[in-house]
Formats: sequence, C-alpha cells, structure tokens
Amino acid sequence: MATDIKRRYIVVDTGRRIGVVLDIETFERIEELLENCGLAQYMKEAEDDETLSLNEARQYYAQMKEE
Repeated sequence: MATDIKRRYIVVDTGRRIGVVLDIETFERIEELLENCGLAQYMKEAEDDETLSLNEARQYYAQMKEE
C-alpha cells in the first residue's frame, strides 16, 4: 500500500502548522482504510459470539420485524 500522501499545510503567520488539506481521493482512501480497520476490529470482537443456524436467524429476523 502506498503511503505517498499529497498534502498541503495551513500555517499561521509564525509558520506553525495548524491544519492540512488533502485531495478528495486521498481522503476517501484514508476513510476506507479506517472503515476496514474498524470492521476488522468488530469481526475480531465478535469471533466468540454465539452463532445461529439459518432457521434460527430467520426466526430472529422475523421476530425483530414484528417489534
């Protein structure tokens, strides 16, 4: 994965950096990476959760729709 992030800095009169501007493609790539990381973490946390058979899942989903 490339880490060549094109960025422009927002600086104050003293030259101190206070912000950064990214092009939309870079921002969307970072956003996707963060979402994938969050999904991977959620999947890891859910590994030990109880699983349902197909019929149990259908019954559970039907029950949710009724509520």
